[in-house]
Amino acid sequence: MSFSDRMTRCPRPFETTPGQEAREAVPGLSPDTAALVAGTAGSSPFLQALCLKERDWLPEVFDSPEAAFDALMDEVSAIPLDETGPRFRRAKSRVALLTALADLSGVWALEDITSALTRFADLAVTHALRAALLPELRRGKIPGQDEDALEDAAGMVVLAMGKMGAYELNYSSDIDLICLFDEERFDGDSYHEARAGFVRATRRMAATLNDRTADGYVFRTDLRLRPDPNVTPVCMAMGAAETYYESLGRTWERAAYIKARPAAGDIAAGKRFLDTLRPFVWRKHLDFAAIEDAHNMRLRIREHKGLHGPIRLDGHNMKLGRGGIREIEFFTQTRQLISGGRDPDLRVRGTIDGLARLAFKSWVPSDAADTLAGHYRAHREIEHRLQMLRDAQTQVLPENADGWARLAALCDRDVSAFRDELTDRLQQVHDLIEGFFAPDTSAEKPESFEGLDDEIIARWRSYPALRSERANTIFDRLKPEILERLSRSSTPHEALLAFDGFLSGLPAGVQVFALFEANPQLIDLMVDIAGVSPALSSYLSRHAGVFDAVIAGDFFAPWPDRGHLRGELAARLDREDDYERKLDAARRWLKEWHFRTGVHLLRGLIDADKAGAQYADLAHVILAELWGVVCAQFAEKHGPPPGRGAVVLGMGSLGAGKLNAGSDLDLIVIYDAEGVEGSDGRRPLATRPYYARLTQALITALTAPMSEGRLYEVDMRLRPSGNQGPVATSWGSFQTYQENEAWVWEHLALTRACVVAGPDALATDVETFRCDLLPRKGDRETVLKEVEQMRARIKAAKSSGGLWETKLGDGRMQDIELIAQAGCLLAGRPERSVEAGLAAGVAAGWLDDAEEAALGVAYALCWQVTQAARLLGDKPLDEDALGDGAKAFVLRQTGHERMADLLEELERRTANAAVVIDAALTRGTEDG
Repeated sequence: MSFSDRMTRCPRPFETTPGQEAREAVPGLSPDTAALVAGTAGSSPFLQALCLKERDWLPEVFDSPEAAFDALMDEVSAIPLDETGPRFRRAKSRVALLTALADLSGVWALEDITSALTRFADLAVTHALRAALLPELRRGKIPGQDEDALEDAAGMVVLAMGKMGAYELNYSSDIDLICLFDEERFDGDSYHEARAGFVRATRRMAATLNDRTADGYVFRTDLRLRPDPNVTPVCMAMGAAETYYESLGRTWERAAYIKARPAAGDIAAGKRFLDTLRPFVWRKHLDFAAIEDAHNMRLRIREHKGLHGPIRLDGHNMKLGRGGIREIEFFTQTRQLISGGRDPDLRVRGTIDGLARLAFKSWVPSDAADTLAGHYRAHREIEHRLQMLRDAQTQVLPENADGWARLAALCDRDVSAFRDELTDRLQQVHDLIEGFFAPDTSAEKPESFEGLDDEIIARWRSYPALRSERANTIFDRLKPEILERLSRSSTPHEALLAFDGFLSGLPAGVQVFALFEANPQLIDLMVDIAGVSPALSSYLSRHAGVFDAVIAGDFFAPWPDRGHLRGELAARLDREDDYERKLDAARRWLKEWHFRTGVHLLRGLIDADKAGAQYADLAHVILAELWGVVCAQFAEKHGPPPGRGAVVLGMGSLGAGKLNAGSDLDLIVIYDAEGVEGSDGRRPLATRPYYARLTQALITALTAPMSEGRLYEVDMRLRPSGNQGPVATSWGSFQTYQENEAWVWEHLALTRACVVAGPDALATDVETFRCDLLPRKGDRETVLKEVEQMRARIKAAKSSGGLWETKLGDGRMQDIELIAQAGCLLAGRPERSVEAGLAAGVAAGWLDDAEEAALGVAYALCWQVTQAARLLGDKPLDEDALGDGAKAFVLRQTGHERMADLLEELERRTANAAVVIDAALTRGTEDG
């Protein structure tokens, strides 16, 4: 039978109109077209209308559907970008008609039909994206990119998800897209400008595809599969998306990425992104937990859609209902997730291909895979027929005789036999799938959990967060899961107390509970914090508002530079018109970012060095912005700062740019009055008391316990003359003191000094003076003799904190920092970091390469342990007091498998460092 014959005999006519009548109604119809119009008249008026509309084109389809489709694709590929919307909408009608006829006639198999629809979707998305990006490129809104970047969309990629990703689009599919851009093409301010341009282009692209006009529409477009769609932009940076999935990604998102593929834009960048997600999607171990997660998803879908209960054919949902398409997809993807980590051959996108691979690899019985594949094809055929009836995204079977007659006609079946066959297929799928998931619906979660205090749990109902009926309803669904996860933590009672504190501090619970329900991994995050870090969990219980930062779209984005951080903090402070509110706003801002760094460190997203740099960035930004706020507030009463103003000098770890979670700030304030004797304001002050009181105002702003807590503890003892000197030092006095009176230890401390706030001109002068002074203060005999004496004084004044002490003691951090500072003085290099100071010691001929390496590795290990310990508490590690989660965190940070191994290496490295230091100081003084 020819293609034309098959076209014109299918589907079975329903209330057919003779071909002659059709020709008379529409003159000029060919016999084939008239017969086709007659055959679709009753069963699918929509298809009949398309046939009449495209009657002049149908002969090409009859001649060869493959050639007609290829010609159509060539035609739409050549559409000018400014005509994308209307012409692709008209082309969509032809694609729909051609695939429908090839489907109904049986000339194309399911894969041919879905592939053709997907090829057109890829082309439509590519064209719409380029049309949307072109105005942004022409207006220079994508920094560093011009129209030549259109080919790869200036680094933006559109990921096709779901059926589009797997080349499984149906006749009237929505398309699920995730839009990302390669942030590595941009930096600083250009990153934010580029992101805004990509967001605009994405919205424009979606409108082109989605908007319905007189010409119809191209594809209904859904962008909600991206991470946290309620709070994130429609186009995200790849780094932010990657971090989200690694930290908060859920099982359904893992399953979604099985089918993901780059469909438009920068395909190479899209492939690189998917490569980075491979560990997230494909776990190295057999992941049987995915079964329960997938089953829970099935139950939630049924409950949400009202699809629970036995199979009743009338009105049954062929996609989401029992025995439907989604059931087969869940089965296939879940088995792939379980096994695909160990077997890369299972990492395929298509459902039928996946079933075949699972059977071939013996992960699924061959007969079960064959049965499901056959039923999947049949279900998809029914889905297509349902959508042909009225060009709607529906999978719901008819509920009346007329609807069944039309559907049966399109399927070329008798109604009664058709219904029986369909019922059998649905039931077979349901039985197979349910047997795999094997849910125990009779078992209930216990009311009490081991290690959890029932009295604490009982008082939750009295908290403000649970006073509304809606909050209670959501929380009742969450409570068993929360309790179960708390009970599984390494310290259940402490975790429960931390959660209790968190819950008691919530003024309202609906939004947070809804967030937890939609993102169960947030519960895991909370339990991780509670079970691992008492300090961080206590912080969370006191400051539940930091969860605002977690639910923000950029919580897991790459760390921004200081300029961006300052801009964000400045914007927050500008929104407050009251001084105390500004101080509280600064505290809230710092808490959010501090918490973010702690969580990233806890989750292993950053290491100790990156955390140290991030904590230092936050301190720099707080000081830089708050200094301006304090000066402005002080000036309202006492007038502007006399002369050139004052700078804040960060000393110690702050100056070196390496803080931990519990660091205080060592500061010196230097002012230059330029001979001005006093201020000019409502209550003028002489210069010296002006700057002394201004400095005290800064200390108060940082340390005062306000409603949002305090910012930092501050230490001013490194200023000239220590506690005996004025809190603010004049520029002239500072220079004279450093030149003529300062002790060696003060010059050592100056090697790590860094201006963190104040006017640029004075900051430059201070830094220039520092760089000029230090090379002149490096007399070897004097420096090394003083360092040796300082070591002895420190050792006599401060006892070690035990085996796990990392700061004090021979060969530990403070000891090595002294050697690094001495290296800077001896070499005449005003370096700040320990690593640079040790290298300077080698350059000065004092240390050799082996000694530098020994000190460096000892310091690095001490720093890793310190950073972990400060996140866990405010004291050195106490191995006996650590829970299993805390130990695992410490070991992950330091790269060890056992605490005993870590302690042994710590003792060995620090002992070696102590020997090196002793030898270097002895050798140095003898040489001198």
